Parts: sequence; structure tokens; C-alpha cells
Amino acid sequence: MVKLYVLKNYLERKVIVNLDLRKAILTNIESNDQSELEATIIDAIQNGEEKMLPGLGVLFELIWKQSDEQDRQTMISALEQGVKQSS
Repeated sequence: MVKLYVLKNYLERKVIVNLDLRKAILTNIESNDQSELEATIIDAIQNGEEKMLPGLGVLFELIWKQSDEQDRQTMISALEQGVKQSS
């Protein structure tokens, strides 16, 4: 029973941390214009640092939510091609 409580407590804290991370990323970019957003993406990709991945994930989530079905299919196709080329 104690193990389950500890696991539940850990998972709840992990979710809170993840939500705070998403909020922190969004707050950090909320006043950025298009050129600043592009520079952020380019910088994150060129640096290739693991710590940048959550930020790119949040940006992708925003793009995905703002995209229609056709744009989503285009992104999925591009992703599939990229995955195949990187293998």
C-alpha cells in the first residue's frame, strides 16, 4: 500500500512539473513575433541539445492544434520522410 502511495505521489508531482514546464515555455515565447519564433526553432534544432526537446514539443503542439486536416497530413508525410532519411 505504501509503495502505491509513493508511486501515486511521484506521478502527481511529475504531472505538475510537466504542466509547469509547458506553461513556462509558453510564457517565455508569448510576446515573440514570427521572426523570433523562427529563430527559436532554428536555434533549438542547430544546437541539437536534449534540453531543447520539450520546448520544440510544445511548439509542435501549438502548430498541430492550429492546423487543419490537410496541413496535418502534410506534416505527417514530412515526418515520415524525415524518419526514413534519418534511419
